[in-house]
Amino acid sequence: MPDSDTDTDLIVVGGGPAGCAAARMAAGVGMRSVLIEPDILCRNLYRIPALDNVLGGHTSGPELADSITTELKSTEPCRLELGRHATRLRAHDDHVAVTLDTGARLTAPYAIVATGVGPLQPADVSWITDPTNRVLPPLWQADADDIQGRTLLVLGGDRPIGTFLRAHPTADTRLLVAHPENDDYKVEEIRDDPRVMLLPTRHLTLRTSEGAVTAEIVDRSGNQQTHTSDAAFLSIGSAPVSPPGDLVRDEAGYCPPADQHPRVMVAGDLRSARYQRIMTALGSGSEAALRVYYAAQELRM
Repeated sequence: MPDSDTDTDLIVVGGGPAGCAAARMAAGVGMRSVLIEPDILCRNLYRIPALDNVLGGHTSGPELADSITTELKSTEPCRLELGRHATRLRAHDDHVAVTLDTGARLTAPYAIVATGVGPLQPADVSWITDPTNRVLPPLWQADADDIQGRTLLVLGGDRPIGTFLRAHPTADTRLLVAHPENDDYKVEEIRDDPRVMLLPTRHLTLRTSEGAVTAEIVDRSGNQQTHTSDAAFLSIGSAPVSPPGDLVRDEAGYCPPADQHPRVMVAGDLRSARYQRIMTALGSGSEAALRVYYAAQELRM
């Protein structure tokens, strides 16, 4: 049970696989929690059409997301605060306080932050110039009906491209994948797909004219190329997203668990760029909840 001066045993910030696993594990060891999520639970899972690396027989993101969401919504010790943003997190000697966008303030002895990552935009990388400073969608958001018979410019060679191609094995689409040198090893898995044209890029400038998207590319040899597509999507990579306040961040913006305040645990993709997988997110969320449980037990002894 929570202390008399706090609202619950545990505050979980983020409702993806890691946050949901944390809340479910907390319930399993008798801890009450409040889970804060600005969107729906597992929102990014609903946008992954094909899975091939999770247990349980789930073959699509929506299928796994439905399973997690149904289970969590029936977990009575967890109170859901959906549609709410955590605007600040403060860690004190004896509790953690999280302020919501409504101005409400929640307190608990511990908090788990599992807010994950969001897609990098062209303005976030030095190898792309976009005079309009537009915000583009990631490739996995492309609708199946909208890609048929079209040429898509993909900025970056991050691994979700492979997932996209496996999810649409018969789609009549062409991908122009412009990627920097750092992505060379990532594009190996898509190199032999006949729908893909790899464009090793030193620098790219985006132009838009009459509904088409044009990429003016300087390749690795310094030669200039121009490619026109029907639409542009992102596969540049991700950047960590976390609430302001008392979180310790590294140079890339990630929050290493070992560097945090003793009352703040970090789970899921927010930990680092190395282990960003659904299975590792589920495991780290569960582990974070157990760490809270054991720490709380030690404090009560």
